[in-house]
Amino acid sequence: MRAPSSSAPALYNVGAAMEFFRFGGKPKNFAKGDKIFGENQKPIPFLMMPQRIYLLVEGEVGILLKNRPIGSVHQGEVFGEMASINQGPRSATAVAKTPCRVIALDDKQLQAALGKKPDFALMLMSVMIARLRENISRTGAGRASTGGERFRQSVPLPKSLLSDLERVLGSEARTSYESGQSIIKEGQTGVLMYVVLYGRVAISVGGKLVEKLGPGGVFGEMALIDRAPRLASAVADTACTLLTLDRHGFLNLVKKSRRFAAALLTAVSERARYMTSR
Repeated sequence: MRAPSSSAPALYNVGAAMEFFRFGGKPKNFAKGDKIFGENQKPIPFLMMPQRIYLLVEGEVGILLKNRPIGSVHQGEVFGEMASINQGPRSATAVAKTPCRVIALDDKQLQAALGKKPDFALMLMSVMIARLRENISRTGAGRASTGGERFRQSVPLPKSLLSDLERVLGSEARTSYESGQSIIKEGQTGVLMYVVLYGRVAISVGGKLVEKLGPGGVFGEMALIDRAPRLASAVADTACTLLTLDRHGFLNLVKKSRRFAAALLTAVSERARYMTSR
């Protein structure tokens, strides 16, 4: 939901966030006690009411889950980003704890702003990753799964984008694995991210299967963004061929390509949303 004020991600810059949001939207005032959005609130496209992403310019916002406070948003912090990126239901309620001033961006405004400043996607991803790491360290991903193994089939990159990546990166970026072969291990230092070209990859956290990725699936990007140890392990579920990017190549692509930046934002947001729900 937000960038934790006590341990803001290293990539997050309040000044850059303010500049990004002011490019796309205008400030709006909320009185103390006003609800900014509600838990389980869904977008209503035909009424022109999409989910929005918010930046708190002034004041303090409380985040509640089932009417219980779970955190606060402070000046310069982003909140509501996961529902905005995925256009899904809200996972919590946001209420003004003091008189507040916020800037909200709908999807079109967010995409337009990313077109001018695609590297801001890195900051948004760092916010979501920090939140995900915080949740997993607090609850334990392995303990969250009950009643059999639950996992999600990842949403792939668009085929046109996958083809463009394959062409731009070239054959030297390809690597192949046999079924059952380990690709990355939880706790390792991350030096590469991966995109599945052919085959299928299984992702696990704490020894529990959480995700399977087919062609167009992306993994390993989190450790390149926040430079922290790998959050998950990946094993070839079938024989597979992958594209690899080092951190330098990854950062360049995000900064130069709005399409790639937007696709990565969606992938990270969906993964964080699913893991948080567990």
